Amino acid sequence: MNLKFGIIRERKNPPDRRVVLPPKACQKVQSAHTNAQLIVEPSPIRVFTDREYQEVGIEVAPKMEECDVLLGVKEVPIEALIPNKKYFFFSHTIKKQPYNRKLLQAILEKNIELYDHEVITNSKGIRLVAFGRYAGIVGAYNGLRAYGLKSGTYQLPKAETLVDQLALIAELKKMALPNIKILLTGKGRVGNGAKEMLDGMQLRQVNVTEYLNQDFDEAVYCQIDVLDYNQRRDGRNLGQQDFFQNPEAYESTFMRFAKVSDLYIAGHFYGDGAPYLYTRKDVKHPDFKIKVVGDISCDIDGPVATTLRASTIADPIYGYDPQSESETEYTNPNAIAVMAVDNLPAELPRDASNGFGDAFVKEVIPAFFNGDVEGVLQRARMTQNGKLTELYSYLNDYIACK
Repeated sequence: MNLKFGIIRERKNPPDRRVVLPPKACQKVQSAHTNAQLIVEPSPIRVFTDREYQEVGIEVAPKMEECDVLLGVKEVPIEALIPNKKYFFFSHTIKKQPYNRKLLQAILEKNIELYDHEVITNSKGIRLVAFGRYAGIVGAYNGLRAYGLKSGTYQLPKAETLVDQLALIAELKKMALPNIKILLTGKGRVGNGAKEMLDGMQLRQVNVTEYLNQDFDEAVYCQIDVLDYNQRRDGRNLGQQDFFQNPEAYESTFMRFAKVSDLYIAGHFYGDGAPYLYTRKDVKHPDFKIKVVGDISCDIDGPVATTLRASTIADPIYGYDPQSESETEYTNPNAIAVMAVDNLPAELPRDASNGFGDAFVKEVIPAFFNGDVEGVLQRARMTQNGKLTELYSYLNDYIACK
């Protein structure tokens, strides 16, 4: 059976230059699957130009109606949705986000089969395609850039003006970082992406005991995981799995890190019911030393209490006033500078697209040609025949609210 895949033009504002399948990834698909055809919708903003696709033999044409499967990154505007198609994109609906309720309603009305990138997983529930690593890479850079601007000690160009990760690391190596302590939470894709940058600029990594108890004559960082900054209220040590299963039995011990840290990079995953890392009350404490927060996780008004809102690539830093618990200029002496851009990989669109595309070719495309033997498509299929699939039936009350 021949199958036509369409690479759609991104239409959401602000514009996103990323793509699911870059030119080389398209070549891999057509080489591995002779009955696969790819058509790229022309785009003036995509980081890979129309010509780059044409140069490797991929058709560029406004023929999305002819395609069976349409591949995008961000939400497709309702008016641009083509009925009766299979779509892949980040719909931002699985957590019942109010701002996308009408989008999911329209998808059902137009009999669209929606596959959300966020729920493309293996049989153990591990995500197979994600931009998390690149969020960590850009987030660490932006956090360090924010520290320079807040402290007045150095200046870095914006990440979006640089071509790739190596260029970001080259800029970081040029600067003279004072002997500050940098805290990094998270050891998943995001946290380890951030760690790549700290290691790339040859910062010294220290363990928890050293970080909490020693002073250094150079900048250092410490990467910590959930049991480093949470403990059971009853004092028992039952391991990480217990934390994930019983988060309400734990309390935060993050303040011991906040007392000695200058820059905090938040690259952790936050689960429902887990303790907040720090509260607004904690930030008021005279021992709270953190002056800059690079919040890659960007959970609004949540576990990182200084994150009042998402910021933008155009205007990435705002200030948090601990006393009034409100936004202020980040340059104010008493303010904590907050970088909370929620679409960080878009600042490194070529690298991010290449990484995502490689994973998509390896993990998702084969499912269309092997009968979905691993169940990848089945688990990610949110809608079918104008209804929510069983896995996503919990969204019925969400779409019922007109």
